[in-house]
Amino acid sequence: MLEVISQTCPYCNEPIELVIDCSVLSQVYIEDCQVCCRPMTVQAEVSVEGVPQVQLLREDD
Repeated sequence: MLEVISQTCPYCNEPIELVIDCSVLSQVYIEDCQVCCRPMTVQAEVSVEGVPQVQLLREDD
């Protein structure tokens, strides 16, 4: 099950959309911002109810 999540880029503060695979309960990966192209770490946790929580971190932190 895929879910589209709206977030804000930690670099340029522009709104972006991420597609989260809710069949994976915990995942960490690097994705480039669709606006400024800078890499960010995406940390996604999916609750037992299937609700994803996403945190975006700058790669230089």
